[in-house]
Amino acid sequence: MKIALMDSGIGLLAAAAAIRELRPDADLVLSSNPASMPWGPRTSEEVTELALGCCRAAAELEPDALVIACNTASVHALATVRAELEPRIPVIGTVPAIKPAAALGGRVAIWATPATTGSAYQRGLIRDFGGTAEVTEVACPGLADAIEYGDEDAIAAAVADAAARTPGGTDALVLGCTHYELVADLIRTAVAPTASPALTLLGSADAVAAQALRRIADPATTGTGTLTVLHAGTPATLPPVATHYPQGRALTALTA
Repeated sequence: MKIALMDSGIGLLAAAAAIRELRPDADLVLSSNPASMPWGPRTSEEVTELALGCCRAAAELEPDALVIACNTASVHALATVRAELEPRIPVIGTVPAIKPAAALGGRVAIWATPATTGSAYQRGLIRDFGGTAEVTEVACPGLADAIEYGDEDAIAAAVADAAARTPGGTDALVLGCTHYELVADLIRTAVAPTASPALTLLGSADAVAAQALRRIADPATTGTGTLTVLHAGTPATLPPVATHYPQGRALTALTA
């Protein structure tokens, strides 16, 4: 079994670690283009071109499924990637957890990149699945980039800025960028003083991992637990910054 994941950078670590936990034998291909970051401020056309490049590089290794482990890429490039690769390779997108968050009721905040915030795609999800929840979109400029480079001061500043713009009494906070899941504890701490005491954070990694395994034609196929890293299609290794985050440490430990 071989599963490929693509993202702009290390945001794919959360979904990769979730897949590895469910299937330690799965061979993983992590395809990204960190030199092109950040994707959040880029146009839809630019994001689509970059995402296609990462997906094509991963597809050359003939995975059983490919995960677009990036909310921004899913918003702008999912349809294009599926048109090119399916049905040969099942393609799984990453959808912000708006539906389960709204099901909790009350106030919902969606933290996302500038490219995702306010997009027709996200607004459509809010319209279709927001129900009676009071939903607020919160753009987080610079946060994904700061996480990518492990810049603790920049992470803290971006999180504090977004937390200050998150409505008081928020009951559920949707992590609408896969990078944000790597600092979920920091985000929870930042919003806790003004959020509901029962605040729930919702990411997408676990749901994406489960969906990827469901989409594989022969789930009985086994692998050997290998890890292949591609940067802009060129063989690479996990960057040292990956071990700054619990998912990166877990992935490294499970792969060793």
